[in-house]
Amino acid sequence: MDSAQVDAYLRRLGAEHPPRPTAEALGALHLRHLRTVPFENLSVHLGEEIVLAETPLHDKVVGRGRGGFCYELNGLFGALLSALGYGVTTLAARVYGDGGRLGIPYDHMALLVRTEDGDDWLADVGFGAHSHGPLAVGERSEQEDGGGTFRIVESGPDAAGVRGGDGAARAAGPARAADLDVLRDGKQVYRVEARPRALDDFVSGAWWHSTSPRSHFLQSTVCSRVTEDGGRITLSGRRLTSTTAGGGREERELETDREVLAAYREYFGIRLDRVPVRREADTGPQAGSHP
Repeated sequence: MDSAQVDAYLRRLGAEHPPRPTAEALGALHLRHLRTVPFENLSVHLGEEIVLAETPLHDKVVGRGRGGFCYELNGLFGALLSALGYGVTTLAARVYGDGGRLGIPYDHMALLVRTEDGDDWLADVGFGAHSHGPLAVGERSEQEDGGGTFRIVESGPDAAGVRGGDGAARAAGPARAADLDVLRDGKQVYRVEARPRALDDFVSGAWWHSTSPRSHFLQSTVCSRVTEDGGRITLSGRRLTSTTAGGGREERELETDREVLAAYREYFGIRLDRVPVRREADTGPQAGSHP
């Protein structure tokens, strides 16, 4: 990412160029990202190709003012952080579902970010309702955050009886010795694998989430972001939901296409010429890496 692209990205976030890659600056960028770039799956339902490469992602999120899902948002945010001097490692994660079952390989993407003082943080701007700031990877006690109470613990064996971690991870220190479970308010959210990954590794996960009948992304359109007061605004299908940091909730159904398109513009800064129509499984776009 060159300097012009970095500057445009920071303008999109409404953020200043941090003088140094500190933990404080990382936290500020993380929160600005959640407030300005929505988590959304509209490309799946608009028939748009999802391309996991830096230039097309920058064109979509920065140039066109759109959002995306985890591979897109964390992939691009990781490129920005690298350009700003942070050490960034892309990690794969598997999301916990019903009954504590783990999702598919490459189910989710998260970022391990190292600041100038050598501290490691788990950053994630692509999960929807999650932590508002990065989480300290080496901390095993509860971490209070605007999105809830979080805790990172070493994972136990998976369904095959295997405990994650490899030689390269163990050599990096105790905080990287095993896969890690992220808990929110006492509930398992996802399991982060210790092994570093590349953006291209997530093409299969993006394809699955765009086409599989088991993917929750095919159940409805969704567009969501954190509000300035710490709440959340979400448009799922035609239902607009607003929640406050204190737990207040307001819902309403949008009756017309004009109302839906206006809501995308007003609450998310997204300008569309038509309302996304829910796609059926196996008819979505093919996700791929850029040539």
